[in-house]
Amino acid sequence: MAQAKKKTTEEKVKKEATDVVSKSDKKTLALDVYGLDGKVAEKVTVPAAIFGEKVNKTLLAQAVRVYLANKRQGNASTKTRGEVDGSTRKIYRQKGTGKARHGSVRAPIFVHGGVVFGPKPRDFSLDLPKKMKRKALFSALSAKLQGKELIVVSSLETITPKTKNFVGVLEKLGLLGRNNSILLVTDQKAEKAKRAARNVEGVDFTAANRLNAYEVLRSKKLVIMKEALSEIEKTFLTK
Repeated sequence: MAQAKKKTTEEKVKKEATDVVSKSDKKTLALDVYGLDGKVAEKVTVPAAIFGEKVNKTLLAQAVRVYLANKRQGNASTKTRGEVDGSTRKIYRQKGTGKARHGSVRAPIFVHGGVVFGPKPRDFSLDLPKKMKRKALFSALSAKLQGKELIVVSSLETITPKTKNFVGVLEKLGLLGRNNSILLVTDQKAEKAKRAARNVEGVDFTAANRLNAYEVLRSKKLVIMKEALSEIEKTFLTK
């Protein structure tokens, strides 16, 4: 009887927790969508679970450290005294020379000798659970939105794929500036936008389904195509 009551209580708590999660997932935010003329054209609703998260600086720091560590090749290699070329004979007699005693020309003290405790190929990669990566991305996107460094643009795929056209759009949006870094988040079909942006200094682009916290934080301004918002939600907002 007591066990059945305890089980019922646990199920009730679990159900309440699930309800809270589902309700939080349904919360939305309204974002301005800018046209190619630099003016607000419409509004779009986005999940608060992605763009309205509480910024977790500790998690962001961990995600950045893992990302940078995984980019390291770890292929630096030096030779020890047993691996360098050179004779194994004793270079001069042990006593009577007035010099320090030495037994090999390959000793680390000599030029072209081996290296002591030098680097060897190693694996620098670190692991971060999928849920933590997702939460770090949401924190980064939320931080950009809170810092007014995120802008949503529509109709970007309709421009003629020329550099001057894309520069003109950035100028109208007020995004051109010295030492400015912009990350353009595109959907998978945005070939024209990519071609127009690829030669603009300070502009990088990435597909919405390949977005990560490091790239978001590294850029000063985040430009997201309206069509990419649904792709971000579909890719990352999963149970």
